[in-house]
Amino acid sequence: MSRDFHPNPGFSVARAALSLPQPLIRRVVGPPVVRDDRTLDPAVQLMLRFEQKLDSLSGGDGDAASRRAAIRRSSALAMPRARGVHAVDRTIPGPAGPIPVRVYRSTLAGAQPPALVYLHGGGWVVGDLDTHDGSCRILARETGAVVVAVHYRRAPEDVHPAALEDAQAAFGWVHDNPLDLGVRPGEVAVMGDSAGANLAAALCLLNRDSGGPMPIAQGLVYPATDLRMLTQSIVTFADGYFLTRADMHWYLDQYVPDPSVRTDPLVSPLLADDLGGLPPAHIWTAGFDPLRDEGRAYADALAVAGVPVRYRCLDDQVHGFFGMGLLPDGLGTAAAVSREMGELIASVS
Repeated sequence: MSRDFHPNPGFSVARAALSLPQPLIRRVVGPPVVRDDRTLDPAVQLMLRFEQKLDSLSGGDGDAASRRAAIRRSSALAMPRARGVHAVDRTIPGPAGPIPVRVYRSTLAGAQPPALVYLHGGGWVVGDLDTHDGSCRILARETGAVVVAVHYRRAPEDVHPAALEDAQAAFGWVHDNPLDLGVRPGEVAVMGDSAGANLAAALCLLNRDSGGPMPIAQGLVYPATDLRMLTQSIVTFADGYFLTRADMHWYLDQYVPDPSVRTDPLVSPLLADDLGGLPPAHIWTAGFDPLRDEGRAYADALAVAGVPVRYRCLDDQVHGFFGMGLLPDGLGTAAAVSREMGELIASVS
């Protein structure tokens, strides 16, 4: 899933306002927003106020091409590049042709670090290597891993299972080519945000059941795990909190146009009969996110199945926080999530 930063010139005004001192931001936004005993971060509250005054890209009136163009323009403003990280674009073999990837290596990485395959969010439709470049650079810097970001085939041109097939092929290539990447053999984790986290979770299920190489760990940032869209958080945060229920329906219609497919565990991992034998997981959700409840439910289900799992809800945040570097604490939040992923990888390496 995704909610795009708006490329409107008003974005610059919002960015300037968000740089104000925190006490002043609190005075500007007025009474706090409280839901489910959680209080929305005042800077996020201010960001949402600006967003609501701009033309929305998620109400169903924008096609895939226009949404893609918008998020590409805005992501560079929203997430500055971290220093000390080298990135190289290349292609690797895929089931339907070459798959574009971007390989990130911190200048402080060791001689043979682990690898981390990253699957970008964007509702399986709008994300790409550029939209998540800032987040991946922070991830490489903070984890010390070689991050391989994958640009899988997107809907609506290619519906499920195209994206998952590309994710599986890319993970297999990274696993089988440690010398090419200069990484430790057999030590490859997987991570993704939103729709990418959905693919990461599904990849673990797919490889477990098909006998493919298993990730040593999985990191899921506000994952979509149940595409039936029946949770209470989807009702509570249906509108006004960046990602909307209308967004979600639009993305689902592109990715899985046949509603009967949405209960397949490779589309909705929470619905798998057996979650045992999956890699240790770290799951992050946002307190004001329609996907919050299904992320928590997936963490609980993994724990019941005996999978080591750590769950953390950023109670005062909205969907997309991993790429919101324009917020006063946005870069720090992304760095903290990245460090926690690095700790998980280190614990199983």
